[in-house]
Amino acid sequence: MKKKKRDGKFRLIRLENGRFLPVILYAALSALMFILLFFHVRPESLDLDLFSISENTIYAPATVEDQKATANKKQEAREEVPDQYTLKKEYSDNRVDLVSSIFDIIKEVKKESAEQEKKDKQAPSEKDQIKSVEEKLTSDVTDSLSQDSVKHLLRASDGELSMTQDSVITAVNDVMSKEIRAGKLDEAKEHVTKELKGNSIPSKLKNAADEIGRFAIIPNYVYDPDKTEQKRQEAADSVQQVQIKQGQILVEENQLIDREVYRKLELTGLLSGANIFKPVGGLLLLIALFISALVYYFEKQYSSRIPKNKSLMLFSLITGIVLIVMEVISLFQQLEIGHIGYLVPIAMGVMLIKLLINERLAILSSMILSICGSMMFNQGVTGTFNYGIGTYFLISSMAGILFLGKHNARAKILQAGLFVSLINIVVLFTLQLIQNTAQTGLEMGTYFVMGAVSGIGSSVLVLGLMPFFESGFGILSTMKLLELSNPNHPLLRKILTETPGTYHHSVMVANLSEAACEAVGANGLLARVGAYYHDIGKTKRPQYFIENQMNIDNPHDKLSPQLSKNIIIAHATDGADMLRDHKMPKELVDIAEQHHGTSLLKFFYYKAKEKGDQTTEEEFRYPGPKPQTKEAAIISVADSVEAAVRSMHNPNPERIEKLVRGIISDKLQDGQFDECDLTLKELNTVAKTLCETLKGIFHSRIEYPEANPKQKVKHT
Repeated sequence: MKKKKRDGKFRLIRLENGRFLPVILYAALSALMFILLFFHVRPESLDLDLFSISENTIYAPATVEDQKATANKKQEAREEVPDQYTLKKEYSDNRVDLVSSIFDIIKEVKKESAEQEKKDKQAPSEKDQIKSVEEKLTSDVTDSLSQDSVKHLLRASDGELSMTQDSVITAVNDVMSKEIRAGKLDEAKEHVTKELKGNSIPSKLKNAADEIGRFAIIPNYVYDPDKTEQKRQEAADSVQQVQIKQGQILVEENQLIDREVYRKLELTGLLSGANIFKPVGGLLLLIALFISALVYYFEKQYSSRIPKNKSLMLFSLITGIVLIVMEVISLFQQLEIGHIGYLVPIAMGVMLIKLLINERLAILSSMILSICGSMMFNQGVTGTFNYGIGTYFLISSMAGILFLGKHNARAKILQAGLFVSLINIVVLFTLQLIQNTAQTGLEMGTYFVMGAVSGIGSSVLVLGLMPFFESGFGILSTMKLLELSNPNHPLLRKILTETPGTYHHSVMVANLSEAACEAVGANGLLARVGAYYHDIGKTKRPQYFIENQMNIDNPHDKLSPQLSKNIIIAHATDGADMLRDHKMPKELVDIAEQHHGTSLLKFFYYKAKEKGDQTTEEEFRYPGPKPQTKEAAIISVADSVEAAVRSMHNPNPERIEKLVRGIISDKLQDGQFDECDLTLKELNTVAKTLCETLKGIFHSRIEYPEANPKQKVKHT
């Protein structure tokens, strides 16, 4: 039975150390994420008919442009732009020139008539002169200018014509300098008439001047097709795209699906078996980013006393559990329970990861879980992110990480749950203020209760799941170490009652090793607890160890060096066996087994040599193995140092430092640190820390300089 159990254990170890285990775990975690998130990004496909009644409220699954509505809106914008007109200032000059031309023609005909009269001794008839003027003028002018007016103009003197011409030109120029729309032409002509009436024009020419002035007035504020088209194009370009927003209600429950609604459903892909490749591709890329971050962390940044593969297994399991819990709770969104996501104990996962692995991985996992949660709780709109609940998840997770201290007892975890609850409530209240939503007191109270349940539930679940993870993965957590350091633990009580000297020695070693470990970045708490149990094997034969020999003779005086050696050496293996029998963590078993490494029992070895026994050093060495971790190596140094300093007579700082460095040097030269990763720099730090701690412990026994040659003063 025992053999089968060991075989199973070896198989588990081989699995943990397997080369392909990380690949399998990354693939499994990716597959789980894809399966759970796929249903939250998959586009919906509905079987609806035109003019049927919708059984549910349907939301737009994605943001798309409504090209038809955009085109209609652009056309409306074009039509709203009125015709554009331009003031043609050159028209005024043209009409003034026209007036001048009319008077010039009158003058020209008069001149021709005068020349003909000189030549023929007879002037052309008035009728011929009028005809000559009409031939020289354009038809539109002759149509506007009566023959009587032409007759009066031909009869007028040059001075009268010039005066009339100037008056007409002034009036026309004045009126034409202002905007004249086609609909306001008559008003403009009347304005010319009024101006001409007030001028000093001969009365016989007033009618002719009025006709010429009215004819000269034309619309100068004319339609500009280029400007009109430019304005209309600018109006069309300024129209924003008409979009159907993601999450927008397309049709409400029990609403008729008319042509417009049907067109929008078709446009958003809800009727045509929408393209699934884009959202699936995006989801795969997102998961690839998550896995890439994890691969980088575990391959480049990972630092923990737990083996990498075991940590990855633990992380994958915890993350999977949290994702499944979130997915189960997200199913209640279909029951229209508002914001059910606030109930998720999101801090549970990151608190477990921090307690069992380390804080950096917990921070990374909080980011991944928050993003996944914002996709799961998208309020029924596939492919969207609920940024509010994503923020809530992230802050809740970070609060759990930050509140947990270095040494986490059960009470501390419960306090962390209460702290997370408080932070959850504050975050929920903040989100409501930022979103400016009108919530009733009952709704806000419900949200606050959900946030409180999430925080407290996280701590309760952490306390409930911790023992399973610790035993299942053989993990020695901080909380477990604190429990094992309790003086009421059966094994510690056994040491205290059966070997009080060993118990005191173990406590001293614990103080020394904890300080030294923390100085070099090792696990000080593990060193302290390991030191408590490292000499548990001495409880089998307590009287054979000098610290327990009170008021009795030393039994080794009556034994051979070989037998004494066997008894002393056995305490390391006996202690390891006792710890295994009590199912103590492997780290503590290793410390008990390795704290002497393969060091030489010098006292009994030289005693045997003095007796003339034929022996070798190997026979008087501990069986090992040598310390494999920094904690075991530092405990081995602290164990030797404490025993040596305790046996010193009146230790002082110089003698203590010399002793400590001598012990470390001996162990280094003996190769006791060959199998752990302690550096020479760290050994120097360990020596300094041990000396400082020992000075504090033995300060009451340090002698001060003599105040009187005949009397010594001691500090007591």
